[in-house]
Amino acid sequence: MSTVKQDTRTRDILGTSALRPDGVAKVMGSFSFSSDMWAENMLWGATLRSPHPYARIISIDTTAALLISGVSAVITAQDVPGKATYGLISADQPVFASEFVRYMGEPVAAVAADHPETCRRALAAIIVNYEVLTPIVDPELAMLVTTEQIHPDGNLIRHQKIICGDPHISGDITVEGHYTIGMQDQAFLGLEAAMAFPDSGGNGVELHIATQWLHEDRGQIAACLKLPEDNVRLVLGGVGGAFGAREDISLQVHCCLLALRTGRPIKMQYSREESFFGHVHRHPAQIWMKHHATQEGKIVKVESRMVFDGGAYTSTSPAVLINGITHTQGPYQCDNAVVDGYAVRTNNPPCGAMRGFGVVQACFAHESQMDKLAQACGLSPVEVRLINAMHTGDKLITGQVMESVAPVERCIRETDAIPMPEPLAANANVLEFPGGSGRTADRQNIVRGIGWGVSMKNLMYSEGFDDYATARCTLSNGIASLKFATAEVGQGFVTLAPQIARSVLGVDDVVLETSDTQIGSAGSTSASRQTWMSGGAVDGACRLVRERLFEHVGKLHNIDPIRLMIEHTDVIDTIGTFRISVTEATQGITLSETFEHHHRKTEDLDANGQGNCHVAFAFVAHRAVVDVDIELGLVKVVQIATAQDVGRVLNPLSAIGQIEGGIAQGLGLAVMEEIIMDNGRVKNPSFTDYLLPTALDAPRVVAVMIEEPEPQAPLGAKGIGEPPCISVTPAIVAAIRAATGKALSRVPVRPQDICL
Repeated sequence: MSTVKQDTRTRDILGTSALRPDGVAKVMGSFSFSSDMWAENMLWGATLRSPHPYARIISIDTTAALLISGVSAVITAQDVPGKATYGLISADQPVFASEFVRYMGEPVAAVAADHPETCRRALAAIIVNYEVLTPIVDPELAMLVTTEQIHPDGNLIRHQKIICGDPHISGDITVEGHYTIGMQDQAFLGLEAAMAFPDSGGNGVELHIATQWLHEDRGQIAACLKLPEDNVRLVLGGVGGAFGAREDISLQVHCCLLALRTGRPIKMQYSREESFFGHVHRHPAQIWMKHHATQEGKIVKVESRMVFDGGAYTSTSPAVLINGITHTQGPYQCDNAVVDGYAVRTNNPPCGAMRGFGVVQACFAHESQMDKLAQACGLSPVEVRLINAMHTGDKLITGQVMESVAPVERCIRETDAIPMPEPLAANANVLEFPGGSGRTADRQNIVRGIGWGVSMKNLMYSEGFDDYATARCTLSNGIASLKFATAEVGQGFVTLAPQIARSVLGVDDVVLETSDTQIGSAGSTSASRQTWMSGGAVDGACRLVRERLFEHVGKLHNIDPIRLMIEHTDVIDTIGTFRISVTEATQGITLSETFEHHHRKTEDLDANGQGNCHVAFAFVAHRAVVDVDIELGLVKVVQIATAQDVGRVLNPLSAIGQIEGGIAQGLGLAVMEEIIMDNGRVKNPSFTDYLLPTALDAPRVVAVMIEEPEPQAPLGAKGIGEPPCISVTPAIVAAIRAATGKALSRVPVRPQDICL
């Protein structure tokens, strides 16, 4: 694991490793997650799900369930008073299936009862008569005009091409390949859970929910409940991780419907198995890619065809597709491109947002290609990447100019300069071998490999989305209070926001008010956006309050406010001797301001994929060192070296935590994590069979943070959360290729891919 140098400064301002305010409670087990909620007179809710990937519903009989003692309500599609469907981009997903079920696990009904066991018996008593149909599980098949359309909106969710420069140009050298990316689960540890409280009279509801986007949830819930949005109040519950899976609705509408039907508080929570069916996953993808280059290895053109399996419903598939195809070139200069991208409906589980959001899939392909290009040109993996490295001012294949700070070359060089780990000793402890405590490896079968990956990732939302965040700051008696709807899902905004207030206002005591919908939207905690967006909103609100503070002090002491500034915890006169503590200056007064932060506008892509569709970008390089047991196909990741473009480090400890966590998730995709599908059926919906990296799998991470402040960012900082998980996956796979000589064109790499 990596280490962070601890600073000795006493104030937890920007640039220091301020500790999480919820850290001790989480370690001690006293932190209240959404699943810990309880209420007097509450009932339990539970969902009946389809056992079939594709079927027509002939009838639903709830009579027997309603007769069970303790059951208060059973609801189906006919009980939804408002909009029957919901969705982030397209409202195409039913609250409850009514005519067809389109994936295994689709909700068909829900019950409310006095105990979880009563709920279980009630669900078992509901009789659903299905006509089982043949599922469409291959996206290529789904796109054929002769294939049955499984949804009224058709099987094609979105098609987008990119034509850049001369589509007919060729290069001296060409390399190509087909790549497969498996379906990865976000695998957050805190399961989906919510508590709904109905208003008296049934005219409103308050929902406590673990989510990534309170206001977006509210809009969809209110539409389904046929209630004004003001009558639907959402409060953020304790969130045990998200990684994209909490952007979509899961149990929110069901929970509220049951509360309104029964007039009592309803608690719903998923089991681990149900969670696999209750949220979206990372899109599986099939990617063909071809690079044209000069003899010297300079990229001339890139061609690609990408097919993303969106599963049964849209979710965020259109945006994931755009991220994938617009990152086809990777962090490399490229003047010519022909790219074709498809997002497709199938009868597989719905897929949507997950950390890296389409770029993970594209990066695995383009980095595999860069290694092929290096080999074809007689270059090292480092040389071919340096030759093609993107710089600020370069044009992307969408025609957009790279205005972000783009230290790609520096990322590569500083990663390359990190010392290699020591070779595996001839007499090394067997626990250091691939397989670890399984003690299965033989030293003579272990081969070391080194691999590279470099990537870029867009930040914030794209394609003309009106992305903004709101925050309010109140200062009184030396205490700052901050109010925002930002979802804290573990990324650390509850640490950063007080750091901003302390830095701007010169206070030490900062109170965070409840995150709920009683203030304007903060947008989603996704797309590496909250430091930039909600951080910008908190910074803006605090600066407005500071201006009012200076006006107040200036008026009282006959000083021009323009001469005043904050120094540590005091207001001082920059050209005089006046000094007063912020605490003293704010005694008996209350200053409050609200600020809404917007980033610069973006635009849709045109028919040829041209347009300024993204806001900004961040960059990272990874070098992986692995030991591979070539007989058993086992892999141990020994070291990950990385240099990441972060703009400005606002909290070193939080930053390294994001880097290490992202690397662990990318490692999972590289060698173990995959939802196994069999004709539309999920075969491994448990942590017994869906394998996750543990602390024993975590490699030593040696990280360098490249600080070149981003001029567009309100704090100079870029989002850190997504880049770590993107190019680490192809770096690990490249290292396995180097150790084994195998082509390895799919992730995760399975033992049989190595040893058979």
